[in-house]
Amino acid sequence: MKASPANKSPLSEINVVPLVDVLLVLLIIFMITAPMMQQGLSVELPKVTSRPLPSKDDVQVLTITRNKALILNDKKIEEKDLKAAVEFLFARKDTKEIFLKADSGVPYGFVVHCMGAIRQAGIDKVNIVTKPADER
Repeated sequence: MKASPANKSPLSEINVVPLVDVLLVLLIIFMITAPMMQQGLSVELPKVTSRPLPSKDDVQVLTITRNKALILNDKKIEEKDLKAAVEFLFARKDTKEIFLKADSGVPYGFVVHCMGAIRQAGIDKVNIVTKPADER
């Protein structure tokens, strides 16, 4: 059956099958590549024989890298600004608890100096993050 020449109106239907196919392919690509996009700091934690602490949702983490760079919750800070940054971070928080992740190659004195600055900022509970001794 042919359409009559008098009925030459534009086709108003949209074919969504190709659109759905493209979206499914993109979804699969993003699902595969999303775990690869996770970035983290390479910190070699000291190994000890102890049980892990129970995890909380809203934790504050200070990371000390091998080259003595300080990173407070994914934000790089200077050593001289550590006390002020910690005070600002905990100004409106009820629980004053911080986790300290220090690379095993960082000198002990520098770690203690950072812990002292955290204590001067009014944080009483400083948790040191380690790896289990049997984990490689």
